[in-house]
Amino acid sequence: MDTGQHESQAADERPAASQRTVECAVAVLLLLVGAVVMWDSWRIGAGWGEDGPKSGYFPFYIGLFIVAGSAINLWNGLRLKGEDNGAFVLKSQFALVWSVLWPTAVFIVLIRGIGPVPGVGIYVASMIFIAWFMRRLGQYSWLKILPIGVGVSLYFFIMFEVWFKVPLPKGPLEALFGFD
Repeated sequence: MDTGQHESQAADERPAASQRTVECAVAVLLLLVGAVVMWDSWRIGAGWGEDGPKSGYFPFYIGLFIVAGSAINLWNGLRLKGEDNGAFVLKSQFALVWSVLWPTAVFIVLIRGIGPVPGVGIYVASMIFIAWFMRRLGQYSWLKILPIGVGVSLYFFIMFEVWFKVPLPKGPLEALFGFD
């Protein structure tokens, strides 16, 4: 094994985030969610009325429990040291998660579009999504990718649009064929 390859493997085995960082980040995020629930519940009425609890009564206390639990988790996360504060995820593991996460985000944007850029609809986006994963992660040839991508999307089109009568987001290709 050459030195460059060894250094690359060592870099992949370094932590991408520590246990403490992730524990604290999640605790703060949930603490904020709980605080928003409490605030909005208080805004609509979190007290007790003549006829019983107001509409925000129970959500307020659920938000309070979320805030309290998150504060405890934040405190425990801040106290992590030494062996308890190990790697939450290694760079090599995070790279695997990222290799699925970002194409999924692109898939979602492709369905509806973003800003002034229109989407291509769920069926064309699905063909692209399937083709991406088959080619990138599965190393399949285009002779296998194309019929499977088109076939799966066509099957789901028939199942949802024809059989179940459930309209899903469509793009310009479906409009070209009159399936608005």
